[in-house]
Amino acid sequence: MFARCRSLAASLVVLGLAGCGAVDSPTACDRACLIGIGDSYLAALMAHEPGLAPLADDLAFVENTTPTQVGRGLWVSASAIPSDYQIYVPDETAGTIGMMTLIGRRMPEGIPPALLAVRLKIEGGLITEAEHLVDDVPEVVNLASLVAPRPNLIAVVPENERMSRAELIAIAASYYEGLDTSDSSLVPFADDCERQENGMITAAYYLEPAAFDSEDVNGNSPPPVARDCAGQMDSARFAYIDSIDNRRVFAADPVQGLVMGLSHFRQSMTRGPLEMIAADGSRVLWEEQREPYDLPAAHIFKITNGQLHEVEAIGIFLPYQSPTGWE
Repeated sequence: MFARCRSLAASLVVLGLAGCGAVDSPTACDRACLIGIGDSYLAALMAHEPGLAPLADDLAFVENTTPTQVGRGLWVSASAIPSDYQIYVPDETAGTIGMMTLIGRRMPEGIPPALLAVRLKIEGGLITEAEHLVDDVPEVVNLASLVAPRPNLIAVVPENERMSRAELIAIAASYYEGLDTSDSSLVPFADDCERQENGMITAAYYLEPAAFDSEDVNGNSPPPVARDCAGQMDSARFAYIDSIDNRRVFAADPVQGLVMGLSHFRQSMTRGPLEMIAADGSRVLWEEQREPYDLPAAHIFKITNGQLHEVEAIGIFLPYQSPTGWE
């Protein structure tokens, strides 16, 4: 893919939107155009050549919540690795595209695989904002789960079944509200809902109840909780989250039924003890023992027929009360 993209990138620099599916307005960029620009950006990133992408002179670039100069960060360390794990969420109404992909990062010990989430803002055929969230794939992850996106996630929705952009965005936004309140009734979860985070399946209808890997301040282990999307949310498993800041549901693609959002979870770990509902319906007071931390995250939601079927997420761990990078 990246060899093809480098060629496209060079064409974009010379010809602007030519060959990229431009629509009537000279500043507009349709779905194919946005995907082409996304390809060119990733190709330039892997080649360590910012000039191969149509970057605006006043580009705002933030990587892992830190404002960064173009040519630094992943522009130095990124490395292409053979993988079809690429998810695109183009939004021609907003002039933006979100992406998730698997890359390598050049480190002293080698080139470990890393998951990358990208947000690009496009105006007049130029990228005016670029945002990265990137982290190494956890060692416990079976890389076979990242060979390609789950087929249902990227399947095209039949034209007569597509939802409007506004409907898709509203359902995606409800996910954050449900997390905030431990109330799955706010989120139209499908019975087959499945969530993958950093390459690991963390919620699914077929998973048996299980305890999470933590202890409370007294050294007690938690009881097993439900692991389906709705039941896990209702268990108050995530009630330790103080706030979900900087929420941005920024791109929706009715063609695939995909929506992408960025957010910044803050956890002081001082809210306990909290009541948690175990899988057997019993209620226990639980105070998770963990150091305070922030979790900037990217989520891609698959929504069809008014229901949320799949969630693909990338999160990175940062010190508590880290800036968002967009203050």
